[in-house]
Amino acid sequence: MSHDATPLTFHPPRTDVPVPASGAPAVIVMPGGRYMRHAQHEGKPVAEWLAGLGFAAWVLEYPVGPRDVHPAPLDSARAAMRRARAQAPGLGVDPARIGVLGFSAGGHLAAHLAAGPDTADEERPAFAVLCYAATSWHSFWLGPADTSDSDEDPLIGPDSTPEKRRAVSVELIAVPQTPPTFLWHCADDDLVGVDHALSLTRRLAALRVPVELHVFPTGGHGLGLAEGPTPAGTWTSLCAEWLRGVVADDPRPGLR
Repeated sequence: MSHDATPLTFHPPRTDVPVPASGAPAVIVMPGGRYMRHAQHEGKPVAEWLAGLGFAAWVLEYPVGPRDVHPAPLDSARAAMRRARAQAPGLGVDPARIGVLGFSAGGHLAAHLAAGPDTADEERPAFAVLCYAATSWHSFWLGPADTSDSDEDPLIGPDSTPEKRRAVSVELIAVPQTPPTFLWHCADDDLVGVDHALSLTRRLAALRVPVELHVFPTGGHGLGLAEGPTPAGTWTSLCAEWLRGVVADDPRPGLR
């Protein structure tokens, strides 16, 4: 499948929410799923939440394993950003204010697109939201995180090496051009440890990238919108406030 044919489903903002004259801001949503599947609760429901904030959204069904290994997911994300910006004027979207939001493995993909040194200007998002993202691949994929699927590295495949894992570890490769970034994680996440968020936050802060991190005491992994009784349930309101600041007419310093 051509990366330009990767499923990219558009969700408009709600009609009862005011939209700027320049067009609605938008987000490309990248669900998690361990690079083996797409978690449904991290796709359409998230786009609908964004619609209520006045954001348009696309949900990207990026290629997943076991055959579509790196760089196929990243190439599809790059193509998706080019497609979204090309489609934006006809959809009432501001092409300069399209960000990414990813969960777990999708958070890794969103982070790689946002912070990677080889991302072209027209492919780099305006902002990034990373939800319990598996960004530190070299320290994370040392063996199966879920043996029900495979004992192979799901991103790189059977040819995975320490060098290749470091090359996709975002806290090692992030560049100063990384856009403003919002991260959240649970301290008790035993699948993707909180160190992923901490190490990337340290890297972005050192690069002078505007970054905001929230760590919740409990909640584990895979919460999506976290609508149940969990401390992490406040992430959506915290993120909504941050998003409003990042896409405001007088944006925060550092918005690219």
